[in-house]
Amino acid sequence: MRQRTVEGGGNRPDVKLLLRDGKLNYWPVLIEYKGYEGKLVKLNSTGQVENLTTKDEAHYKNINNYAVNGAVHYANAILHHTNYERIIAIGITGYKDVAGQLTLEFGVYYVGKENHGVGQEVGRYYDLSFLKPHNFQNFVEIIESLHLSDDEKEAIKQRREEEIETNLRRLNNDIYKNEKGISENDRVYLVAASIIATLGVPDKVAPLAVDELRSSTEEGETDGEKVLRKIKSYLSHKNIPTEKQNLIVTTLGNTLNSSNLNRVQNGETQLKRIFTKVVDDLGIYYKIGLTTDFTGKLFNEMYSWLGFTQDKLNDVVLTPSYVATLLARLARVNKDSYVWDFATGSAGLLVAAMNEMLADAHDSISSPDELQQKILAIKAEQLLGLEILQNIYMLAILNMIMMGDGSSRILNEDSLHFSGELKIGEQNQKFPATAFILNPPYSAEGNGMVFVQKALSMMSTGYAAIIIQSSAGSGKASVYNRQILTKNTLLASIKMPIDLFIGKSSVQTHIYVFKVGEAHQADDTVRFIDFSHDGYTRANRKKSKSSVNLRDTDHAKARYQEVVDLVRYGARKRSLIAEQDFYEGTVDPAAGDDWNQSAPVDIKPTLEDLKKTVSDYLAWEVSNILQGRKLEDDRLGK
Repeated sequence: MRQRTVEGGGNRPDVKLLLRDGKLNYWPVLIEYKGYEGKLVKLNSTGQVENLTTKDEAHYKNINNYAVNGAVHYANAILHHTNYERIIAIGITGYKDVAGQLTLEFGVYYVGKENHGVGQEVGRYYDLSFLKPHNFQNFVEIIESLHLSDDEKEAIKQRREEEIETNLRRLNNDIYKNEKGISENDRVYLVAASIIATLGVPDKVAPLAVDELRSSTEEGETDGEKVLRKIKSYLSHKNIPTEKQNLIVTTLGNTLNSSNLNRVQNGETQLKRIFTKVVDDLGIYYKIGLTTDFTGKLFNEMYSWLGFTQDKLNDVVLTPSYVATLLARLARVNKDSYVWDFATGSAGLLVAAMNEMLADAHDSISSPDELQQKILAIKAEQLLGLEILQNIYMLAILNMIMMGDGSSRILNEDSLHFSGELKIGEQNQKFPATAFILNPPYSAEGNGMVFVQKALSMMSTGYAAIIIQSSAGSGKASVYNRQILTKNTLLASIKMPIDLFIGKSSVQTHIYVFKVGEAHQADDTVRFIDFSHDGYTRANRKKSKSSVNLRDTDHAKARYQEVVDLVRYGARKRSLIAEQDFYEGTVDPAAGDDWNQSAPVDIKPTLEDLKKTVSDYLAWEVSNILQGRKLEDDRLGK
């Protein structure tokens, strides 16, 4: 998000302070003054500081005219361009009332990663004495006790996602129109390189700043070489395996060391211009705690840059984040799960699984030390992804790096030839998978069921949830389906909305849920759910005039949780989903083509049906008789 000078203020707050709390942490304090009544703060309909327009652009009218809005705007610039993650934004207005008395109003807000840069009001204050040294620690403790409700978090998340999409499209169009001679792959690698170079490692590797790129032609000091050095330093300090470091550096280096990108024109290189655009348009999002949403949106836009054929485009369609979370929950992922994905793509499914695992760890572990160790283990040891396409593999690595994982177990391998073993130190160890999640390439054998058969054959226990083209369950993958059911049980078949991947793909999909390690018996109950109406309304981004492409219009979040509960516990959990959309039946393990069933329609007439039919017939007869008598009377002139 590029910074624009705020009119009248020189793009600087009126007062800047740097205070230190009792734990020796520094807090930037930004104060903005306005000398008019009613100019303290402008909030939106949800009670948040309104610094964005309906087009997800900076609302400079509010930022210029309202004290708190201006202070929060500057606080976001601090978040964006420095290493400070917690900022105090204060707005003050002063005016004389009708009696000529000076009236002061204070708006005190906390801006940080925890509230995604939107800002939270700390409390009501009538002077600045809370900033005095003997009061400041108490004030900090009040900030640390602030919490966002789930609804507030969701509202902020949705608004930020819309803003991210807008900025990503702007960046994509900017590079396409104004930066000539850059291939689709180079665009992807330039964005990835710019982000990694600006992440930094606390107390070890400083993020690369724009002003460090000086467009030099000196050997070893070119912009490309500086970016690559910073990437090497970052990867080294993150303890990423040497083999993977070399692959990342080689892949990105081929682009960064391009002579065209490092050629100086009008005092700067094309590489520096693009690096600046990436930092300005995207930098704020991976510094304010929105990494999951940011990477998902980033990769969606990146995929639109890659030069795939139409068949390949269908193979790299990303799974929406809420569907990825559904898969993780259906696979019963928890803090102790070992999760793998055999067609990782951008690693979106693994990120969803990791979020579920971390949430379970936070809920069930009370010891801070034990919790920290578990978080490290989840990120470094309990996730495994395989991706054969190197372009997409690079995106998966970036995704997991930004989530703090280090991408140590994202492998650039063909999953159909994967042995299931990992090299840990000097030894090979089998990955003890207990959960399998997948959105496979539909062009693969059996619409991708070949990956399911392969993965489940290497597991001894656990659960699996896959989303796949529906024809896989109705005959296209019968051979694989029969093999799968010899060692695993089909628990559920869920028909998903036809417009789930609107704008990318229009294929009908199903989710299949399995219990691993138990052969399916003919009498085993399978839960069939028609989830065509999932509560979301979708708009095609390319055709819609609105920036909002996904809206919860009918209890969507509750419906998704209900599906999880129905699969696990059965009909007693049905509430929002219609009775005719849930059915418990069976499949033939020897068939493999009957996985897409729906509730049978009972066509046998009941006594009530007969009574209604007779009643309707008699009413028709009487009507005809009366109509005939009327016509006769009319003919006789009566």
